[in-house]
Amino acid sequence: MTPDHAALVRASWPAIAAKADTLTTSFYAHLFEIDDSAAMLFADVDMAAQRRKLVQSLGIVVQSVDDLDRLLPVLAALGKRHTTYGIEDRHFDSVGQALLMAFATTLGAGFTREIHDAWSEAYALIAAVMRRALIRASGATVD
Repeated sequence: MTPDHAALVRASWPAIAAKADTLTTSFYAHLFEIDDSAAMLFADVDMAAQRRKLVQSLGIVVQSVDDLDRLLPVLAALGKRHTTYGIEDRHFDSVGQALLMAFATTLGAGFTREIHDAWSEAYALIAAVMRRALIRASGATVD
């Protein structure tokens, strides 16, 4: 993460968190619309609890976005845990797309190109670390 992007992620978070219900409802609606296989993973999940977990996880990312020594182990543990949920590597792409769409829905005109780029970079970091942990936890080798 560039320092400027980290600052934009932190600066945009209060407005996003203030509309957490909009964010999470939009995120899961977009995700299930663009990825049927992801929707099936949530068939028996308490979605109210899941929405709270999403906001909590994003909050941790925001708090640690410029402290990678703190953030990377948290993301790796989260990626490892996701092996038990049936998550596949391809799901990270649809999650990223749905997350950016949800930010746009939540912030409206406040979702500037700069904020989009900052969150895109943040999500790329999140996905890379979680993917690597997911692969390692599944027993595959990582290049």
